[in-house]
Amino acid sequence: MKVFIAGPRAVKTLSESVIDVLFRIKENQLTVLLGDANGVDCLVQRYFADEQYPNVHVYASNGRARNNIGGWVVHNVNVLSNVKGFEFYAQKDIQMAQDADNGFMIWNGKSKGTLNNIINLTSQNKKTKVYLTFEKRTHYISKIDDVEKLARHMGADTLKLFYELSLNGTDSNRGPSQISLFEISQSEVSSVV
Repeated sequence: MKVFIAGPRAVKTLSESVIDVLFRIKENQLTVLLGDANGVDCLVQRYFADEQYPNVHVYASNGRARNNIGGWVVHNVNVLSNVKGFEFYAQKDIQMAQDADNGFMIWNGKSKGTLNNIINLTSQNKKTKVYLTFEKRTHYISKIDDVEKLARHMGADTLKLFYELSLNGTDSNRGPSQISLFEISQSEVSSVV
């Protein structure tokens, strides 16, 4: 079983709840797919390096890993030379979402990249555990409608970003989503999250 773990560069520490999940991943000997960015990628790399856990794969755009603390296998994700910025790094995330069986996202409710990863995973029918750092709470997401409800729960800016990412989609396997534009009550949000 392969689990794609990611989160924002803005996160500086891992909570005990996140560390508990990482411990269970290690205990169950799951394969971990990680990016090479600062923030969550680096923090999770540090955890698994300290645990001397060998079952980690680091994905890097054009094969140049910015961080590979444990000296693990680096998966080269080819990116065209004209692709820059968010799209450049999103390519490795798209590949991890495709290669993974499920996901574990540590999210601050703002990160565009992490939201895009949640959308990419769920649009491929891959269950995703989302730990919201500011709520210190875990949400279980299994379909794109769940992502929409969670984005709505985060507020107007995040909901707008969700629509932009869902409709424009950086995942080439994901076409335009069928998104409900109906208002969702707070009780409906609570039933999902």
